[in-house]
Amino acid sequence: MQELDAVILNFNESNVAILNVTLAFIMFGIALELKLENFKILFRQPKSVVAGLLAQLLLLPVVTLLLIFIFNPQASIALGMILVAACPGGNISNFICSIAKGNTELSIVLTIITSIGAIFFTPFNFAFYGNLYGPTSEILKEISLNWFDVMQTISLIIIIPITVGMICKRKFPKFSIAISSKLKVISMILFLIIVAAALGANYANFIATIGSIATLVFLHNAIAIITGYSTARIFKLPFSQQKTLAIETGIQNSGLGLLLIFSYFEGLGGMAIIAAAWGIWHIISGFGLAFLLSKKAV
Repeated sequence: MQELDAVILNFNESNVAILNVTLAFIMFGIALELKLENFKILFRQPKSVVAGLLAQLLLLPVVTLLLIFIFNPQASIALGMILVAACPGGNISNFICSIAKGNTELSIVLTIITSIGAIFFTPFNFAFYGNLYGPTSEILKEISLNWFDVMQTISLIIIIPITVGMICKRKFPKFSIAISSKLKVISMILFLIIVAAALGANYANFIATIGSIATLVFLHNAIAIITGYSTARIFKLPFSQQKTLAIETGIQNSGLGLLLIFSYFEGLGGMAIIAAAWGIWHIISGFGLAFLLSKKAV
């Protein structure tokens, strides 16, 4: 495999700015679908929410670290895997959950909670688990990372759009309903274009490494899905919620990961390719899983 720890990928400032705006629109679109009644699930089904948060915020980073110890990848690749696992639920998980006939209300609430919690949990989990693996720990020692800046970045693209979206939903309900589905499709297309642009600008590095990185991405994503599903089974949740946790844990906000990589790690090779590959693959695996699960009622 090509040595990626010393490779810096090309992704200009205008692309980073577009990615910022796209992620903010995505979170704004999710908030447009949110109703205050959705949060009643916290009281009606607290066990399902606890299970979902446990799977995403604790178990996924742990199994990611175990996978890294087993395969012993290059430091930048391992760091990319840890960052993806530390990110909140992905923006398309709610749509995929509805196709799978899961509990969409639970999916939306988990996405919102993990996205807001990302201000703390993303930098904490990334630093904590990154320092438990020797090679990644060395990278983190070399990079002067201001965690306040990271939290501020996450706040700007997650907290503010969610807040504005919820206000818009409350003040202009008809307008919100009219644009929410269109905004979701536009945001997804923009995100895919940005990921494709990032990969296209670094085509040679991507082609040289995709064969070996693909195996890790497939395994990592599969283990994430299994982690969510198994957690739901352990908590003895209904099958619709087992579907939901499998999807929520397997769909991560890799777009946020890419933004942090290009903003604070200067496009470090292995990290960026892992996050970009995740961004494409989890859409494919997510829709494939949803199609299969939609056929099963129990």
